[in-house]
Amino acid sequence: MKNSFSPVDSLEPGAWLDAVTWNEQGLVPVIAQEVGSKDILMMAWMNRDALLATLRLGEAVYWTRSRQKLWHKGEESGHTQKVK
Repeated sequence: MKNSFSPVDSLEPGAWLDAVTWNEQGLVPVIAQEVGSKDILMMAWMNRDALLATLRLGEAVYWTRSRQKLWHKGEESGHTQKVK
């Protein structure tokens, strides 16, 4: 099994995005998991923009409810989460 992900520059919203079960706030819970050990790293939230950005960048982008904005994991610390 191949454990790699290729970012998709031209990804557009569509039926696939509408198929996600969003909550009342337009969010979906997501789990970040370490590929090798399968350890759970964190639980976070994504909105539509965060999910699209994650797939376009190949790195985790979350929605921070406390700051009400997108949060590219590692933007301050440098510890990004790559999508596999």
